[in-house]
Amino acid sequence: MSETIVKPFTKAEMDAMRAATRDEEGLKRRFWNKLRRVAGKIPFTEDLVAAFYCAADPKTPSRVKLILLGAIAYFVMPLDAVSDFLPVIGFADDAAVLAAAITQVASSITEEHRAKARESLGRESLEEAAEGER
Repeated sequence: MSETIVKPFTKAEMDAMRAATRDEEGLKRRFWNKLRRVAGKIPFTEDLVAAFYCAADPKTPSRVKLILLGAIAYFVMPLDAVSDFLPVIGFADDAAVLAAAITQVASSITEEHRAKARESLGRESLEEAAEGER
């Protein structure tokens, strides 16, 4: 039986996520800015954008929003456990946090959220998607 080694978030990481979730407008802006920079480098872009739309949906329960906003905040943090500047593995920690969050709230991410994500990613540019969210 293999053991999974789980490294807890540092105090600085937790503080940054808490601060980011308190400022939803700032988080939204940082989310779209980072997504424009890295969308082609990460394989989980559609899941990330669907999670964003779920967190922004007023019908989403508060608990689910908090979980997703925490994962999104971790994604936008400039410094995290594994630097996003490292090829391939740089987003592994972001993907793991997002996967854990989505697993916890999967039933709340609807086909409507996924369709909006596909629509946003299908636009000519993420600039247009970000503008549509303002």
